[in-house]
Amino acid sequence: MGERFAFTIHATDGAARTGAIAMHRGEIRTPAFMPVGTAATVKAMKPETVRKTGADIILGNTYHLMLRPGAERVARLGGLHKFMNWDRPILTDSGGYQVMSLSDLRKLTEEGVEFRSHLDGSKHMLTPERSMEIQRLLGSDIVMAFDECPRADRPRDEIAASMEMSMRWARRSRDGFDSGGEHAACSALFGIQQGALDEELRKISAEKLTEIGFDGFAIGGLAVGEGQEAMFATLDFAPGQLPKDRPRYLMGVGKPDDLVGAVDRGVDMFDCVLPSRSGRNGQAFTWNGPINLRNARFSEDQEPLDSRCACDTCGTYSRAYIHHLVRSQEILGAMLMTEHNIAFYQQLMQAMRDAIGEGRFAAFASDFRRDYLAGSS
Repeated sequence: MGERFAFTIHATDGAARTGAIAMHRGEIRTPAFMPVGTAATVKAMKPETVRKTGADIILGNTYHLMLRPGAERVARLGGLHKFMNWDRPILTDSGGYQVMSLSDLRKLTEEGVEFRSHLDGSKHMLTPERSMEIQRLLGSDIVMAFDECPRADRPRDEIAASMEMSMRWARRSRDGFDSGGEHAACSALFGIQQGALDEELRKISAEKLTEIGFDGFAIGGLAVGEGQEAMFATLDFAPGQLPKDRPRYLMGVGKPDDLVGAVDRGVDMFDCVLPSRSGRNGQAFTWNGPINLRNARFSEDQEPLDSRCACDTCGTYSRAYIHHLVRSQEILGAMLMTEHNIAFYQQLMQAMRDAIGEGRFAAFASDFRRDYLAGSS
């Protein structure tokens, strides 16, 4: 794969892996958590602040950027990296998730998905080829194949048919990506395994994706309401069905204990809106579980959000002050809370990388769950 994309596993501990992805815009340390920058911004944070938390890569959203400001406009303005002042790698999702989440605004066919914009009602056709084109215009470093993400509670025959169509779309995504010239020569394409909670369907999906050939593989169709127990049961087999020498990316996950459990099962990459969304709504993640800063018990608490956290928020501001900001709906409250949460997630990833490298991941995971879940009760 050369300088365009190279994944190296530095150490393993059980199923857990730590390593790095080398790309032309920089190295991505794994396990990695990608803050979500849906509309070319991680809400309430400057890109340079996101980088300061330790993030090596962020995520952008094809569907939303397609609608506003428009992929062609971003390209005219120099690409997504220049547009938002982020010079590190960016992964863009394909728009496939919106096939499910905006199901009342779309029409699904073999060709692709016709969306009715949630902004103004205008119609847009998103196909594997168009998804590849949009991600190329954005200048994405890691491009995701176009897929459908059915709910896990759908009948098995519907899930199987959806998976098979996603595999046909994966082939078309591969062909569309490969026609991308210079962009294809310096970026990477990930395929997305589907099959909901069904081990046989996921095995078929993994085999078809491996035959097509991708730089990395995502585990899609989880964290869509099935619950942690069912998700972990699926992760007990799904990562092992994918090639060992490529990154494994669990899409849309999750809570801190989700991340630890997924790394324990062999996952390398994650993204989720939870740390930023929770920060804007007054919830802070800590090593001793989440806390709600709206709670009156913090009104005179002079301690930092988390005494073990090294972020600027925890080094400068008290719980009492942040409680005041949150209760007063001040913008600074959302900014400080989001900065802390993103930093906490990055510190958690670094702690897992260290534990795997030192051969003590099982003990780390056990201690983390004890402290985190005890504080969550």
